[in-house]
Amino acid sequence: MLFILVAPENNQNELDSLIVRLEQEMGKREIYDQLKESRISNLKTLLDDDNIKGENRYFITNALITEYRYYSFDSTLHYIEDNLAFAKKIGKDNFLQESTLRLAKLLATSGRYDESISLVGEINPSNLSQDLIQEYYIINKRCYSELRAISRIKSISAKYDKLYNAYKDSLNSQVTNLDKNSKLYLEVTEQNFRDEFNTKKAMEVNAKRLSLAQMGTREYALVAFNRSYMSYELDGNRANQKKFLILSAISDIQSSVKDNASLANLAMILFEEGDVERAHDYIRFSFEDAKFYNSKLRFLDISNVLPVISKSYEINSIEQSDKLKKQLIFISLLSIILMAALFYIFKQYKRIKLGREYLKTANLQLKDLNEKLSFSNSDLKRIYEELSEVDAIKEHYIGTFLNLYSEYIDKLDVYRKTVRKYIITNKVNELLELTKSKKVVDDELKVFNANFDKSFLHIYPNFIESFNDLLKEDGKINIKQEEALTVELRIFALIRLGISNSAQISKILRYSVNTIYNYRVKVRNNAIDRESFEDMVKKIM
Repeated sequence: MLFILVAPENNQNELDSLIVRLEQEMGKREIYDQLKESRISNLKTLLDDDNIKGENRYFITNALITEYRYYSFDSTLHYIEDNLAFAKKIGKDNFLQESTLRLAKLLATSGRYDESISLVGEINPSNLSQDLIQEYYIINKRCYSELRAISRIKSISAKYDKLYNAYKDSLNSQVTNLDKNSKLYLEVTEQNFRDEFNTKKAMEVNAKRLSLAQMGTREYALVAFNRSYMSYELDGNRANQKKFLILSAISDIQSSVKDNASLANLAMILFEEGDVERAHDYIRFSFEDAKFYNSKLRFLDISNVLPVISKSYEINSIEQSDKLKKQLIFISLLSIILMAALFYIFKQYKRIKLGREYLKTANLQLKDLNEKLSFSNSDLKRIYEELSEVDAIKEHYIGTFLNLYSEYIDKLDVYRKTVRKYIITNKVNELLELTKSKKVVDDELKVFNANFDKSFLHIYPNFIESFNDLLKEDGKINIKQEEALTVELRIFALIRLGISNSAQISKILRYSVNTIYNYRVKVRNNAIDRESFEDMVKKIM
């Protein structure tokens, strides 16, 4: 039962970590693309070398095609046609067949199935080598698989299904003698199990393929993509589907694959789950890749989803903008209340100051009258209660002041994050500039510290001197700026006011609890009497 309760939380934690990793990789897209462009540039430099002649030019162009494949449709097509022309020129049948099949595969992967079938139809399979005959069957099988899926006419779909099974059987006969751990054998075996609706067996083969594939390659992305949908087919596991779509998308980004589907499919799932903002970011990223690759098939897939997601995103943005306006109004009202509270606290401070002056005068009078009169116990008790009340008022209102000001800083920080998050998408440039940094919070924090220092030292003008008297000579704290406290002094000033809990102090001063604890330990270690040090601080007048 414990596993059942914990497992969903672990799955969510894993997904959250993978999403963070995915978005980090999305931010590195330009770096991966620069590496890709560098490899392409090196190959082009080789191709431009006049010393490279004959069949070597064909092989270098093949390397360029491999780099451009899944990266740029137009460039891939250009260099395949170059190799076709070169193969015809030198009369090399093997080169001509290989380039023709490459072109047919490019057309098939871009959704041009009829053109691909027409092209491979010009090839006599009896003249092909074993590697090329396998590619010949793979291309035909791919085309008829897609055509039977998109056809709406039963008789035509049945015709395509028959052709698909024929080429499937031909391919199976070719891979029977292959190494059982070879990529092609495992790929064909997995697809055969999927055709038989034996998803469990297909998953077992897919797991082996995934262990052999390397992250950051097109192969890993495709295997992970297949696994994502088999996971959902097997037991409706949406978490695993998203996990392997994320891994597939990461691998596509790392290998600069622009002809990809994982991120767009992930965006659709997130949209269905209500995560509209992330879905919008992912589908836009996929759209940019599809535009770069110039894939009409991918454009078509994304165009069916992008308007719906964009519309929902726009509605969300408007709603968030309305919420933001309400929050701004609330913050404005809060600022007014805060100013009123500060005014009230200032008045109370003046009362405390007058009370201190009254106490000084009363002490002088008591000294003078003590020589002449003997007060009754009731009179002494009354004076003591008045003194205690003045101290209680002083500490109460300073504590209130600090808490109010700290909450105001918290709300300003929330405002900064919220404004930045939602206004970016709405392109409200004026507010965007306001949220580019934490300057507002930092400035308010400086004002808060300055006001606190000044207020506290007015109430306890001898605090620093008395505090240093409790410390060893080499541990005394030097003040560089008049009417200002160091972090250590500010912490113990709060302790003097009755706020001794490290968590409360960290909230007011905006340091971590660990930092507050370390400062307290550091100063206490320099105290003359370490055990009673904080109690003595609380008694400083």
